[in-house]
Amino acid sequence: MKLINASTATILCCLSINASAKQLWSDMSATLMKGTQYEVGDTDKTVFTLEHASGHSWGSIFTFVDRLSHNNDNQHELYGELGANITLKELNNSVFKDVYLATQWEFNSDNLAQFDNYLVGVGANLSIPKFNFANITYYRRNNELGENNNQLTFVWSLPVSKSVVYDGFIDLVDSTNTVASGYNFTSQIKYDVGQHIGIEKNKFYAGVEYVYWKNKFGIDGVTEKNPNIMVKWHF
Repeated sequence: MKLINASTATILCCLSINASAKQLWSDMSATLMKGTQYEVGDTDKTVFTLEHASGHSWGSIFTFVDRLSHNNDNQHELYGELGANITLKELNNSVFKDVYLATQWEFNSDNLAQFDNYLVGVGANLSIPKFNFANITYYRRNNELGENNNQLTFVWSLPVSKSVVYDGFIDLVDSTNTVASGYNFTSQIKYDVGQHIGIEKNKFYAGVEYVYWKNKFGIDGVTEKNPNIMVKWHF
């Protein structure tokens, strides 16, 4: 309960001061994906994602909502995350740009499971040459439907060329008495197709997302290997 209260209080505090704090940058995007090798539930799904990220004088916000449509059984899922990172200390050295307090709320609603998970931890923005950004975060997870555990997350964005971007994340979680340890390695390779059809550069991409999720949802032996075709529009 203390972890839930701390995470919720931190996120609400960040959102409340957001209006008065200085915004340094922001990005909104919409993504449409189609894959046919999902594990757990329907194997064939279409996913629509709304995403927001912004940097502020106090830290950063990242949030997204996925609406997953099952193409075989006409069911729907809704999953989202809201994260707020509060800068603790700026370092700007050869390894770290800064360290931060990390909070996150995960929510899900479908016919199989509804839950609210709350995460609190610490992380660092890394100074890696040629990367747009890279950060690593340790979380302690408060899981509504199971025992609490730990998560280590690495997120990155790397421009391969002026028109191609490779980005993604790795979530590693440890085991409990009821779930297996595992990891979710999800990455996207995207090409800026908008520049060829009269759209501002770095706004409209097409590409492929590939998911390798070992022991998905903590289910021992269930490993997802799932390519998705995708388009993404930044606005």
